[in-house]
Amino acid sequence: MSAEDLEKYETEMELKLYREYRDVVGLFKYVIETERRFYLTNDYEMQVHSVQGEVFFEVSMADAWVWDMYRPARFVKQVRVLTFKDVNIEELNKSDLELPGADLPG
Repeated sequence: MSAEDLEKYETEMELKLYREYRDVVGLFKYVIETERRFYLTNDYEMQVHSVQGEVFFEVSMADAWVWDMYRPARFVKQVRVLTFKDVNIEELNKSDLELPGADLPG
C-alpha cells in the first residue's frame, strides 16, 4: 500500500466518522473531551482525586459514543477515563446541533 493509498483511506475513514457523528449527535446531551478522546453521552460522573499532591480526574460515562476512527464499534456501554490532563465537559444546546457543512453528500 502506497503512502497515497494510506492517506486516501484515512481521509475516507475521517469523512465516514464525521457523517456518523452528524447522525448521532442529536441523541446526546453532553460532549466530553479529554486529551485522548472525544465522547458524546447523556450521563456522566466526574470525580477529582488528589494523591500526594497530584490531582487527577476520573470520568465515568454510560451509553456513550466515542470519536475514534480505528474502533470497529463506537457505541460503548460503560467508559471510565482516568487522566492528569484537562477534561472539558459541555452541555449541548439544540442550536449547537446545526453543524457547519451538514449538507455534505452521503
